[in-house]
Amino acid sequence: MEKPKFKTVQEVVAAGGGLPDRYLQAPTGDDKGQPLNGPVPEMDIQAIDLSLLLTSSEAGREELSKLHSALSTWGVVQVMNHGITEAFLDKIYKLTKEFFALPTEEKHKYAREIGSIQGYGNDMILWDDQVLDWIDRLYITTYPEEQRQLKFWPELPVGFRETLHEYSMKQHLVIKQVCKAIARSLELEENSFLDMCGENATLDARFNMYPPCPSPDKVIGVRPHADKSAVTLLLPDKNVEGLQFLKDGKWYKAPFVSDTILIIVGDQMEIMSNGIYKSPVHRVVTNREKERVSVAIFCIPGVDKEIQPVEGLVSDARPRLYKPVTNYVELLNTYYLQGLRPIAASLI
Repeated sequence: MEKPKFKTVQEVVAAGGGLPDRYLQAPTGDDKGQPLNGPVPEMDIQAIDLSLLLTSSEAGREELSKLHSALSTWGVVQVMNHGITEAFLDKIYKLTKEFFALPTEEKHKYAREIGSIQGYGNDMILWDDQVLDWIDRLYITTYPEEQRQLKFWPELPVGFRETLHEYSMKQHLVIKQVCKAIARSLELEENSFLDMCGENATLDARFNMYPPCPSPDKVIGVRPHADKSAVTLLLPDKNVEGLQFLKDGKWYKAPFVSDTILIIVGDQMEIMSNGIYKSPVHRVVTNREKERVSVAIFCIPGVDKEIQPVEGLVSDARPRLYKPVTNYVELLNTYYLQGLRPIAASLI
């Protein structure tokens, strides 16, 4: 059962009085004990042209090869020419900053309820001594429209609701293209993953705010985790670094190329791809001087759909690695907040 809510990080900062112990943790990093705010190298991933991935041209085949290489190596890829203008992405970023800059009482109109994931505030707090992440967020299911809970959709800043609706429709199209391209990169029928996710797959938007932190060497923005989704589409802060991915025991910072969207393989895509594409562990570190915002869209397969390795990816040479699973998200709270990977429960 969830414990009572705590103040948001922005409220903690506004109140002054130092850093509460609930946010302090031992520095984590690579196997050499690298501190949270230490320098890390940049990931070596190319920006891929999404508009070419579903074509049968030679250029399209080259982009599919690059996609396969990026996802099998990192589980992450940047896509350009995704059909959303840079001006519109900038508008999403601007509205996100404006929402988190609203007075506390206005934001609390959309407060997350105990036991629910949707709404404004902090993430679920499940035990008394749980260390808290240095993040405030607004979490909203945006698609399909009949699953929206509009009580969590802010009326301010002006235009937020309308822009979020338009953004979710655009991202739905991008996700369909991405899932088809991932299937083609594995030489599968292009609807293989979309069919398994089902018509009732949802899109959840998560707007993230990381206020400046006085102790970035002792406080984490988001603890290391892998995503619960099939795929995640991330709009990172173009001005402030923070997102890092773990590979071979070392942390790497995510690159940023203007007008691109970051695509991250989620646990459920790892299961469907029979482990060919791994869901990468990632974290967000804090910044002493600057606030940071980002927007993530999670594509979550329907809770009634059985997620398992696609038959075309199972053979004598590559046996089935995962058991079928339904409502994967239910596993998340049990495992994630204990620092464990829920996907481990799906291994054969």
